Amino acid sequence: MSQYKTQQELTARIKELEVENNNLKSRKKFGLVWERKPEDVVFSCKENIPVLKEVKSKKIIDGESNLNNLLIEGDNYHTLSVLNYTHKGKIDVIYIDPPYNTGSSDWRYNNDYVDSNDQWRHSKWISFMENRLILARNLLSEKGFIIIAIDHYELFYLGTLCDEIFGENNRTGVVTVVHKPEGRQFSKSINPTNEYYLFYSKNDLVGKIKNIPLDEDDAEKFNLVDDIGKYRLEEYLRRGGGDVSLKINKPNGWYPIYVDLKTKDISLDKKNGYVEVLPITESGQERTWNTSKDTFEENLKNGDVVILVENNKPTIYRKYREQQIIKTHWIKPKYNATRYGTQLLDKILDKNSFSFPKSVYAVQDALKITSDKNSTVLDFFAGSGTTGHAVLELNKQDGGNRKFILCTNNENKICEEVTYERIKRVIKGYKNKKEEKIEGLNGNLSYYKTDLVDIEKLHKISDEAKIKVTYQAGEMIAVKENTLNEIEKTEWWQIFEGDNKVTAIYFKENKEKLKELITLLEKKKLQIVLYIFGWGKNEYRNEYSTKHIRIEDIPEPILEVYKEINRL
Repeated sequence: MSQYKTQQELTARIKELEVENNNLKSRKKFGLVWERKPEDVVFSCKENIPVLKEVKSKKIIDGESNLNNLLIEGDNYHTLSVLNYTHKGKIDVIYIDPPYNTGSSDWRYNNDYVDSNDQWRHSKWISFMENRLILARNLLSEKGFIIIAIDHYELFYLGTLCDEIFGENNRTGVVTVVHKPEGRQFSKSINPTNEYYLFYSKNDLVGKIKNIPLDEDDAEKFNLVDDIGKYRLEEYLRRGGGDVSLKINKPNGWYPIYVDLKTKDISLDKKNGYVEVLPITESGQERTWNTSKDTFEENLKNGDVVILVENNKPTIYRKYREQQIIKTHWIKPKYNATRYGTQLLDKILDKNSFSFPKSVYAVQDALKITSDKNSTVLDFFAGSGTTGHAVLELNKQDGGNRKFILCTNNENKICEEVTYERIKRVIKGYKNKKEEKIEGLNGNLSYYKTDLVDIEKLHKISDEAKIKVTYQAGEMIAVKENTLNEIEKTEWWQIFEGDNKVTAIYFKENKEKLKELITLLEKKKLQIVLYIFGWGKNEYRNEYSTKHIRIEDIPEPILEVYKEINRL
């Protein structure tokens, strides 16, 4: 029964709801609103699904490392789609340097260059980024971070978009990186010398920035150690800062501290035999302590206050820990993109081959504070391969086992002749222009291309298309299982090894050869993952699973991932 006793009451309530609805519609949304522009590559994935094909001639195995680094050539939307199957929730750090939408006709959308005369250039760029960032978010582990390098042209729009996708609470910080201190030669306005790094965590409760010294001078100062960690000493007397440091202007920073010169005990309460210490300079100027009385007391309880006595004169210090020095303004000389980006790349490749590569040291420091020694790092705008180079350098520095995945297209042969060639030389070593031998950093690299399987309609996939996907998904499954070495392929199955296990794919609905394959696999005495073709889910899990064999379905889980991507 209706809660309204009369038609008149019902009509009145409808009018109230109409007013509320109109008020809601008239409210301005806080966030980013733009004219979304359809992107061809996104729509094509409703009829074609991406897979991976290895280019075996480009495989690099150097040194004793068993870490599998990947370079994937292809459209990064296709690559991110593949990674949503192979690496969902497995990426610890994403670093990207997307194309800067400057209107200078160096960025394409739907195969057409976007210049400053295109009235939709901001909408196209934001649509382009949204399509990729949504897929990228799926890849981050719970402790993961994404770092996006950007200049001022799209900074405000990108920041708002990232707040929506990753969550404003997960915005760890915005760092200003002085990458071009000399400025631009022909700037018509305020001459930019910097760019920005946007830091977002997947989950701010889990992902924490590692606050470590990024500057060598700072690092050298941290030469004292206690049970908590490394620290250096900073005098508690506030010396700089002009008038703001004076007692008259900051009275809550003026209070006595009592010190026992023999035992070096410190107290805020007056005690017999203790010397009163006030924040007075040698010239007699009344200044302040670095913190309020309450904060000093907290530091004292935490063991972060130290007293040094020289000639019966006490000086009070605070332990200034390395966990306190990450700042938003990065100005290290090695961040210079000309010297440590362009010129460094030219030395490695012995030619001028790429515009505006990042300083390897800027990327390295961004990874240093967001990764641990076993992190997997992704760059899906890999360009010249700076991120891969930075990972290899960082591993050399701290003995880490970080892995990287680089994704880039091959426009103007960038992937083959720049990205791949750089990583190959950095791994194996090279000679510079002076014919001096630069030692390699060692490592492995597998090179893949994205390929498309025509399935006609993703929402209604035919049996023929399912079989087609199964036959072409082998290398993608091998990447998912981290078993990258193909050892056998027949019309019935495909077998890969690596990471102390075996991955096999059985292609056919006809199971007459399946037991033969299982017998072959069991002889290897390794953990086995066996993907069996089926029309549905879990058709063979109970029938063939054993202590050493894990059964997985194919192709349904792959198709489910692509269906979900297309619903986003």
